[in-house]
Amino acid sequence: MKHAIVTGGSSGIGKATAKLLAQRGANISLIARDRSKLVLAQKEIQALTINPQQQILIFVADVSQRQQITTAIQNAIANLGTPELLITSAGIAHPGYFEEIPLEVFEKTMAVNYFGSLYAIKAALPAMEEAGMGKIVLISSGAGLIGIYGYTAYCPSKFALRGLAESLRGELKPKGVGVAIVYPPDTDTPQLAAESKIKPPETKNITATAKVWSAEAVAIEILRGIDRGRFAIAPGTELTWLNRLHSPLAPLLNWYFDRIVKQTNSISSK
Repeated sequence: MKHAIVTGGSSGIGKATAKLLAQRGANISLIARDRSKLVLAQKEIQALTINPQQQILIFVADVSQRQQITTAIQNAIANLGTPELLITSAGIAHPGYFEEIPLEVFEKTMAVNYFGSLYAIKAALPAMEEAGMGKIVLISSGAGLIGIYGYTAYCPSKFALRGLAESLRGELKPKGVGVAIVYPPDTDTPQLAAESKIKPPETKNITATAKVWSAEAVAIEILRGIDRGRFAIAPGTELTWLNRLHSPLAPLLNWYFDRIVKQTNSISSK
C-alpha cells in the first residue's frame, strides 16, 4: 500500500490502525484538530515504519469544517499521491438525557461524525475514481446498528454513516473504489473515558456487561476485514450477529442492486 489517509489519526482507533499500516510499509497522512497530539502520534507511528522511504505526514483540520478537511486531503494527495485507503475515524460522543442535551450538541455530533466523513470522501474520491482504485472505510459504531438509551445525539450520526456506506457501495463498485463500514464495540479510547464521566446511570448499566476492546484489537479486525474484502466489519461475536440479524436481507438486496446497475450500464454503453 502506497498511501493511506486517516482522519482522527491522532488517537484511538485511527492511530492504532495507522500504526498497523505503517508496519505494512504504507505512507500515511494523519488528520486531526490538535497539532500537539498529531506530532506525538507522528513520532510513534514513524518509529514503526519498515523502510526509510516511508513518510508519515500530519495535517491539522477540523473535519466538521468543510474547507479545512478538503484542503487537508488535497494537500495530503499533493504530497503522497492518490490514497489507496481512506479511513474516516474522527468522531465525538456526548451521552445524556434527550431533554437535557442542547440542540448544539446534536448539531455538532452530526457535523463531526457524519458530515466530517462525507466531506473527507468528497475530497478524496475524485483522485480515487481517476485512478480506478482504492477503498473507503467509514468508522461507525455498534451504536450505528441499534439505538441505545442515552445516546440520542450519537446513534443517529452513526446510523447515518451506515446509510451513506450502503448507498455508496453500489455506486462506487463499478468505478473500482470499494467501500466498507466498521461497527466497533466499546473501545478503550480517550473518547470512551470522556463519555463515561457523563453517561446517565441507565446507560452505564446497559453497557456495563459489554466487553471493552483495545484500540489495537479493533484495528487488527479492521485490517483483517479490509484484506478479506468485507463490506461490513463487526468485531466480536456480539456485533457480528447483531449486524447479520439486523438486516438479514442486506446481502440479497446488494446482489439485486448490483445486478440492476450492471444491466443499466450495459444498456447505456451500447
